[in-house]
Amino acid sequence: MQQGGGSETEVTWEDQQNINKFGRLNNRFHELEDEIKVAKETNDNLEDASNELILSDEDVVRFQIGEVFTHVPREEVENRLEKMKEDTSKLLEKLEEEKESVLSLMAELKKILYGKFKESINLEED
Repeated sequence: MQQGGGSETEVTWEDQQNINKFGRLNNRFHELEDEIKVAKETNDNLEDASNELILSDEDVVRFQIGEVFTHVPREEVENRLEKMKEDTSKLLEKLEEEKESVLSLMAELKKILYGKFKESINLEED
């Protein structure tokens, strides 16, 4: 069927599955970007807290657990902050790896879909 000088390519079930998969991957990519941003901010905040603790000369420090501040020995707070920074760094690394995986899958799907539909499909974000 010709419309406006362009040709229409039939969309098969498999093509539709690839388009849907690309959409899901694109959504996950944006979720990962948000999660990475939050993890980086958390890591920065933990680093700032560690630096403030170094400057402090108190033996007992107020430490937030949940929504409550408690008095905790300085050494224990240092240990907790280090553990929290390690956990956040591991999470950040995992999220970055997943983001790269999602990007490579999206690139493969783009190649397949653009190969078949050429100018008839737009997979780029505006």
